[in-house]
Amino acid sequence: MFSRLRSDIQCILDRDPAARSTWEVLTCYPGLHALVLHRRAHWCWTHGLKWLGRFISHLARGFTGIEIHPGAKIGERVFFDHAMGVVVGETAEIGDGCTIYQGVTLGGTSLYKGAKRHPTLGKDVVVSAGAKVLGGFVVGDGAKIGSNAVVIKPVPAGATAVGIPARIIPSKQGESADVTSQDRKFTAYGITQDDDPVSQALRGLIDSAAGQEHQIAMLWQAIEKLSTAAANGDCVPTDAARKECFEAARLNELVGK
Repeated sequence: MFSRLRSDIQCILDRDPAARSTWEVLTCYPGLHALVLHRRAHWCWTHGLKWLGRFISHLARGFTGIEIHPGAKIGERVFFDHAMGVVVGETAEIGDGCTIYQGVTLGGTSLYKGAKRHPTLGKDVVVSAGAKVLGGFVVGDGAKIGSNAVVIKPVPAGATAVGIPARIIPSKQGESADVTSQDRKFTAYGITQDDDPVSQALRGLIDSAAGQEHQIAMLWQAIEKLSTAAANGDCVPTDAARKECFEAARLNELVGK
């Protein structure tokens, strides 16, 4: 029990730069308190003490602002950061190393008792603030759920889900940008520039426009040379773009390249 508590405290110290000491985490972090109380509630739930499990989870909700059904399964080194307003449903499963921020709902869309109604999060999943993950599907290892996203279908390992309803952005290397290195660098709120679809689209448009500008300038330069060699040069328009003026570098800087 104490080794698991030490692991939970250490994962908070590793991921939250505001955490200054073990004592501060132990006494001032509601996410840790919610986990400790949930384990008691889950033990009661799995040993036939259903009402007692629900009552402990009810007390934990009032004490921490985090509502975790006693039937939910939570792995090791899970970090509920801030986490006010988090709701975790009965059949939800949260894998090792996951990070869940405030306002997240792991909810169900089915009313059938006993069925798998809530999502399963793999290892090292990051669910950003305000996201809603609804349904009995799997979110793969290392996936990231963007802030305020509404996810209603499975998310592959390492992918990013953003938007309403969520669009799935596959990982370039098959795993999330925050776990590609061996030391598994943590990315707060799941934010990585390479996973921003709007930024990717804008950079693609800018690069395409810059290439077209370059080709047009080269064509006008060739036309000018041919016209100069010919006897009559009046056929060349005076406003032809013989030099590139498209500021691709500045625009890429603005969108965050």
